[in-house]
Amino acid sequence: MITEQNEKARKQIEFVCTDDLVPQDHLLRIIDKAIDWSFIYDLVRDKYSPDQGRPSIDPVTLIKIPLIQYLYGIKSMRQTIKEIEVNVAFRWFLGLELYDKVPHFSTFGKNYSRRFEGTDLFEQIFQHILEECYRFKLVDPTEIFVDATHVKARANNKKMQRRIAQQEALFYEEMLRKEISSDRAAHGKKPLKDKDDDDNSAGSSGGNDKFEDYTDDVPLDCKTIKCSTTDPESGWFRKGEHKHVFAYGIETACDKNGWILGFDVNPGNEHDSRTFKGLYDKLQNIGMEKCVVDAGYKTPAIAKLLLDDGVKPVFPYKRPQTKEGFFKKYEYVYDEYNDCYICPNDQILKYSTTNRDGYKEYKSCGHICEKCEFLGQCTASKNHVKIVTRHVWEEYMEACEDIRQTLGMKDLYSHRKETIERIFGTAKENHGFRYTQMYGKARMVMKVALTFACMNLKKLAKIQQEWELKMA
Repeated sequence: MITEQNEKARKQIEFVCTDDLVPQDHLLRIIDKAIDWSFIYDLVRDKYSPDQGRPSIDPVTLIKIPLIQYLYGIKSMRQTIKEIEVNVAFRWFLGLELYDKVPHFSTFGKNYSRRFEGTDLFEQIFQHILEECYRFKLVDPTEIFVDATHVKARANNKKMQRRIAQQEALFYEEMLRKEISSDRAAHGKKPLKDKDDDDNSAGSSGGNDKFEDYTDDVPLDCKTIKCSTTDPESGWFRKGEHKHVFAYGIETACDKNGWILGFDVNPGNEHDSRTFKGLYDKLQNIGMEKCVVDAGYKTPAIAKLLLDDGVKPVFPYKRPQTKEGFFKKYEYVYDEYNDCYICPNDQILKYSTTNRDGYKEYKSCGHICEKCEFLGQCTASKNHVKIVTRHVWEEYMEACEDIRQTLGMKDLYSHRKETIERIFGTAKENHGFRYTQMYGKARMVMKVALTFACMNLKKLAKIQQEWELKMA
């Protein structure tokens, strides 16, 4: 028997309770139960006037609106408000009744500009939720996994200008300079002269330049970088066969159970090894014993930083970047006692100098090498001189190689795909982390903080629900 739709049911008036319309196992109900949201009032109290102006929208409701957006991966705030208007569960989560007017889509943006911009409110929210995870003893900070991913900026690839690339200050620059001076002095070499400021302006690209440095009249001998006129704080990102876009680099750390412990936001054109110190400073004093990173972080400076702090770096194997048909660097044996290298034909490469990058150069004798039967496998230089370099902190890299060979380290490194890489995949697939609709680094920090807070909170809520079911 056919049942026909009754039009009168659409206009029927009923007495209902909003709480009864949200299933008991709904994700938002589980999340709302997992944490006491009143902590937000303490974070924003100083940003509201106690006795002046009209009553504001509830700060908890205001913060929950973008949480819904990032939790469900809704592409824009305008679309989020449309979803809230028709979704009973969303209204229940925000504390709105069925006939309450939903805030305008520009409400959060205006409050951000007038109250929250320039503060660390969203990072505090992320930290509070992380502390809840610590309180339930779910986080194990002894083994930390670090990696970076890129989020496409809201910037047109065709709206760009060239500007002079500025050499950014490295976190280890002063320490390396002292090490170079000490090493040169030990070998009887004169100290290196300081570079002029004019030389620094033509250095490698950095992400800390100011918008005012743009120029249409760039000298031909100066190195330049591409910079967006739409979002000048983003960076031109290119990697392999990927499409070249303006993006932000999101450096993230998690534990072996997948809990996100910290993050740092940088322009997309900055290398991971240069931005590592910013994230590492946020992870100090949490009990880290091992730090698992990919090949992009395998540098002497990072190795020294971690080992000096008592942290074991777990680096991957990196193949020698030697041309095919030539001897690999490891085939040249370093004699620590005599401070020299011995080539495969048992000839000595003596110390020559220590350059500005911190590498000691060892050179062979051209008159001896030109008669060597292995010359074609050793060097292609016109004067037949082979140069082998060794960093002043090379012993730290050798210590890291010993750690890599330790039993269990290879298995530990393989967990990256189950931890940090899975976090990035989940964030991009389910939480709208492939691109951003906002301009500027500050708003990008807000997006990252709330997205990672959502991911930690969702995981915490589900674990608490499993505990309750087991106890029932």
